[in-house]
Amino acid sequence: MYTFEKRLLKRELSGNLRRLKVVDGLIDFASNDHLGLARSPELMSRTLLEKRTTTNYAGSTGSRLLTGNSTYAELLEKQIAEFHGYQTATLFNCGYMANVGLLSAVATNDDLIFFDAYIHASTHDGIRLSRAKAFPFKHNDPTHLKKRLKNASKTKNIFICVESIYSTDGSQAPLNEISSIAKKYHAHLIVDEAHSIGIYGKEGRGLIDSLNLTTDIFALVATFGKSLGVHGAAVLGGDLLKNTLINFSTPYIYTTALPFYSLAAIKCSYDLFPTFEIQRKNLQRLVDICSENKCSNSSTHIQSIKIKGNHRVQNIAQQLEKEGFDIRPLMSPTVQKGEESLRLCLHAFNTETELFSLLQFIDFYKGFYHE
Repeated sequence: MYTFEKRLLKRELSGNLRRLKVVDGLIDFASNDHLGLARSPELMSRTLLEKRTTTNYAGSTGSRLLTGNSTYAELLEKQIAEFHGYQTATLFNCGYMANVGLLSAVATNDDLIFFDAYIHASTHDGIRLSRAKAFPFKHNDPTHLKKRLKNASKTKNIFICVESIYSTDGSQAPLNEISSIAKKYHAHLIVDEAHSIGIYGKEGRGLIDSLNLTTDIFALVATFGKSLGVHGAAVLGGDLLKNTLINFSTPYIYTTALPFYSLAAIKCSYDLFPTFEIQRKNLQRLVDICSENKCSNSSTHIQSIKIKGNHRVQNIAQQLEKEGFDIRPLMSPTVQKGEESLRLCLHAFNTETELFSLLQFIDFYKGFYHE
């Protein structure tokens, strides 16, 4: 137990001890509910109606391969796959499990994985479980990726893992260039679209769809806990990928399936969010305001405002909370030391007045808390 205490004390002294907190009544610039679907009365009522008229089960009763499968789940997977332009979709209980389950199922110790340095922790864990040899390339740097691939030894399969939009700084991947490189080196491209689906592309299909790259992607990870406002995830791809996941993905095989309420919520969100054009336009207007004010280098709904030092960024976030704003600090080791920042998440329901007010307070407190 002493070791636990020592580790926690070390983290507290460095200013990055994590704590749970409940925040009510603040203006939301922190959550992933970018379209406001998580708080949507219409989504709630549709989901409850769907459940009342379809099943009396509260739980799923088992894993998909045992008693947890249903015609409803299979039809939902078909709906999701068709919407995004893929042969198949395979439901997972969350985005983390989807990334872990995908990489650990498709890659083996005979394969190579190249991944963006900013890739999500879930992909890192999936890579470790796969036992494949893995090499990072510099963030959003196709030239470095190409150099790494040139120097790679011959192997059975090569995988490239990126996100379309990165959660820490809101940067957008150069997907066209990376896709071309993947083709040249016969690599399987895996794209996590967690922060893109619902917001970008026709009817919110995501960046891959907007760039006409759907057929170039080996596996696309769609998560539903961000802009879709619900819970769960799906891995999209071909029939061979789905069969591989069903047979070799341990998070899929050994996990109780999503309960019906979650499936209904996913379906109702997919029925609803494609109609949210006004919300997407409102969100883009806020992104434009951030660009005009040079908040960060991001051109997306996630803005990373650099404030060096754990204690400094934490102090500023606490002051902003007192001013009525919920905005969270990203501290090391979540980000690299010296890259600490305020993660500003924009939402369709935020007003321009709220955003201008927040930016003014940020500028004030950045000057107040010097490096």
